[in-house]
Amino acid sequence: MSTTSSRPTDLPRRRIALLIVAVTLILVAGGLFTWRQARLAASAAGYAPPPVEVSAIHVEPETLPRALTAIGSLQAVQEVMLATEVPGRVVAIRFEAGQEIDASAPIIQLFDGPERADRAAAAARLKFAGIQHERSRSLAPTGAEPRQLLQQREAELAQAQAALQQIEARIAQKAVHAPFAGQIGIRRVNLGQYVNAGDPIATLTALDQLHVNFSVPQQHLSKLRMGGEVQVRSDAAPGLAFTARINAIDPVVAADTRNIAVQAIMQNPDRVLRPGLYATVDIVQPPRDGAILVPTTAIQTSASGDSVFVIKDGKALLVPVHTDGEVGERTVVESGLAAGSLVVTTGQLRLQPGAAVALAPAATGDQ
Repeated sequence: MSTTSSRPTDLPRRRIALLIVAVTLILVAGGLFTWRQARLAASAAGYAPPPVEVSAIHVEPETLPRALTAIGSLQAVQEVMLATEVPGRVVAIRFEAGQEIDASAPIIQLFDGPERADRAAAAARLKFAGIQHERSRSLAPTGAEPRQLLQQREAELAQAQAALQQIEARIAQKAVHAPFAGQIGIRRVNLGQYVNAGDPIATLTALDQLHVNFSVPQQHLSKLRMGGEVQVRSDAAPGLAFTARINAIDPVVAADTRNIAVQAIMQNPDRVLRPGLYATVDIVQPPRDGAILVPTTAIQTSASGDSVFVIKDGKALLVPVHTDGEVGERTVVESGLAAGSLVVTTGQLRLQPGAAVALAPAATGDQ
């Protein structure tokens, strides 16, 4: 009986064959990977993304009106709370609330019966003193009466005149008249009511002219001048602007706010505005020539500052800019943007610096 066994030389040969196969597989796999990467690189190099469609406008320098804005309030040039000088009972009311009245128009009348009686007595004494004075004046030159008596009659006549004037002044205090023309307010007294001196009757306001009171920070003092133009706007008259002129600048700066109080005077046509209203005040400044303005939507804001996309040679360039406030829906560009630049206004959120751009058809007419 015989036993079959492998020869010692078969094992090394098998290992060599397996090694050759493994190396061959690695080389093939590596070649395939290299070939694929080369294909991908060639494909990427030959691909160009389509241009991004944007809207853009050419910016040109323009003259920009300027104004310093403040918040103020309106005040009547002439306004007073009507009141009596002496106490008394109201016997007549000669106005209606909201009525337009003329200067010196009667407002109310207090009871003045005793004063009128006193005036009648004083008038009688004055008449008698006048007669006595005439008699002495005719007799004194002839010596029929002493000159000393004539001097006494003259003093009595002057005293009688003063007494009558005093009573007439007391009667005048019983009546209240309008010191100026204007519109009278809501009535605060009733017929038959007893009022004390100083009790309010009604307000009287002249609405043809108004004062505009406002304040500005101290750094703007050089921008204020007497007679300077001021534009006034109020929510009570939407869409309307009123012209006023500065008539007073407080000589002292407020110690707590470091603001300067300013007052302007304005006409109030058709009594549109009323005292007490808040108003927006624009202090007109000399216009700024050569200003560059872009739509506010064109401004890109980031931590590094403001910037805009500018189109040059069909490419989008990101340009840093410095802004100086807004005018309506546009922003003033202080520096960084040249006149004539083509600035992207919409579609910039999809842009990257250097990206190709195409103008939207709607923007073609604006170029």
